[in-house]
This record gives sequence, C-alpha cells and structure tokens, in this order.
Amino acid sequence: MTAAAPSPGDEPTGAEDPADGAASADAAPARPARRPRSVRESLASIVLTFEVVVVFLAALVIWGLSREDGGAFGLPTWVPLAAGGVVILGLVITIPLLRYGWAYVLGWALQVLLILSGLLNPAMFVVGALFGGMWAYCMIVGARIDRARAAEAAAVADPGKESA
Repeated sequence: MTAAAPSPGDEPTGAEDPADGAASADAAPARPARRPRSVRESLASIVLTFEVVVVFLAALVIWGLSREDGGAFGLPTWVPLAAGGVVILGLVITIPLLRYGWAYVLGWALQVLLILSGLLNPAMFVVGALFGGMWAYCMIVGARIDRARAAEAAAVADPGKESA
C-alpha cells in the first residue's frame, strides 16, 4: 500500500511538523492581529510619553527649589513630588486608553494641569504651553490624516463613488 500524496491545498498547519513526524501539542496559539492604531492615537501617545519624562524632571526641580524657601504656597516640601507622581500616573494611564474617544478629553485636562503647574514654578507656564501646543497640533493633524486615509480606503472599497 502506498500513502496518498498530499494535494497542494493540504499544507502543514503547524500542529504537525513533518520533519519529526510528531504532533506538537505544546505549540503556542497564534497571536491575534494587533488593532490598527490611528495616526492621532500614535501622535498622542508620543506626546504623553515625552510629558512623563518632563513632568518627572519638573517635579524634581520644583521639589528642590521648595526645599530652600519652605515650599510654594506654604505647602509641605513633599507636595511637589506627590503631585508630580499623580500627574505622571495620569499620563501613563491615559496612554493605553487612547483607543477610546473620552481619553482625549483626559489628555486635554492633563495639558491644562501642566499649564497650571506654572503657579508653582513660572517656567512651567512655558513648558505647559509648548506641550499644549504640541498636543493641539497632533490632535488637528492626526485627525486630518485619519480622515484622508478613511476617504482613500472608502474610495478603494467602492471605486464607483467619488468622495464629496
């Protein structure tokens, strides 16, 4: 008796390895495909990641300066470190949540909070304005690019219609 030759459509699925002849039950399951990220989401995550570093360094600066003269607004000297840690936590938590629309509102609130940190150190008004401007630019341009890509994808999917 001869074994039937496999047809061209019968390719190994990975569960069997023709080289060793044994089925591998330990084979790792296939990873699900990654969710495609919008340009807006990618740009927002980049800005928030850079902000984490800047807020960490700014909290250290404000803490170091407050040790000399007793703290801003008469607050204890540990408050800038704690507040910086809370803002950093907010930034880090917001990054993976950018897949939801409401997370962009949280991102705007964090930008306002960064600008308001200028009350503790006036240089933070400049830093907050720079990051707020970058955030606004990324939101506007990212949304524009996403709309253009969606229109292009719709034109490819339905070539008979023209976009308005």
